[in-house]
Amino acid sequence: MAQDAGTLKGLQKIDIAMYEATKAVEAFDPRFEAVDEPALRLESDANALEKRLEEVKAEERRLARAAEDKRARARMLEERLRSVRNLREEAAVHAEQDLLRRALEADEREAYGLLDQLRGGEKDLTALKEALEEANAELEPKRQALIEERDQARADLERLAGERDAYAASVPEQALTVYERIKSGGRRVVVADLTDDGACGHCFSLVPLQTQHEVRSGVELLRCEGCGVILGQPTEEEKAAAEAAAAEAAEAAAAEAAEAAAAASEAAAADEPAAEDAENADEPEDAGDSDESGDIDVADEPAPEVDETAEGDETDGDEEDRTPGEA
Repeated sequence: MAQDAGTLKGLQKIDIAMYEATKAVEAFDPRFEAVDEPALRLESDANALEKRLEEVKAEERRLARAAEDKRARARMLEERLRSVRNLREEAAVHAEQDLLRRALEADEREAYGLLDQLRGGEKDLTALKEALEEANAELEPKRQALIEERDQARADLERLAGERDAYAASVPEQALTVYERIKSGGRRVVVADLTDDGACGHCFSLVPLQTQHEVRSGVELLRCEGCGVILGQPTEEEKAAAEAAAAEAAEAAAAEAAEAAAAASEAAAADEPAAEDAENADEPEDAGDSDESGDIDVADEPAPEVDETAEGDETDGDEEDRTPGEA
């Protein structure tokens, strides 16, 4: 059963490769849309303008028919005017002729406007078609490259499908049945190895010790109670590959950390001259200058006030202490 689990892991690798190949084939649709977008936009604009021109032409034909009917009506009124019998009938015919003439003039003005729209629209349509041809000629190499890539992706998918059929034929029927039943539920991961600490390699829930022992001994196919995948154990080649990948990742992380430390050291070394310049700029230019150094100039100090009363008392005392002879 351990061999069956290993065989199922091989089948799972092919299924994952087929899933990726299917996604790659499906990813070509938006890529084709992105390449064709400029040409499709021009084509859409050209189709819309062409439709608008058809509507304008239809309106112009309607106006032409209406104008022709009005002209025919005007000729009838001219004939009728010759046969009027009184002034009242003549006035009525003249009034109708005036109305008809104004309506005919309005139709003709509108028809001339439509003709101007047609001429301008046809010029724009010609320019759009020329731009569309240029865009198609420019985008054709890109389309061909995408078509070749898509054909190659489809060929890879067909090749993987053939490999899967051949590989599935070598899987024991019982194990294949369990695998297909789990996979039919929409799972991409059907088989997962036990980790070194006895956890499921898919959901990382801890597997009971008895189940771990049975999985490692290969007694039967067992499933994880947490996520339901088939539990297996890694081969020596897989362990070696995992250790090599871990070592490579550790080396890459160490190299990245060393680069970050070197960059930080360079940044710190570049900041030191700027910091020294800032400190020198903060120091006073003349240390002896009392105004800038903060020392008090004695000459600028105010003279102490003298108490005249106290000074007088001291003078009197000195006179009293003198002897008559000194006096």
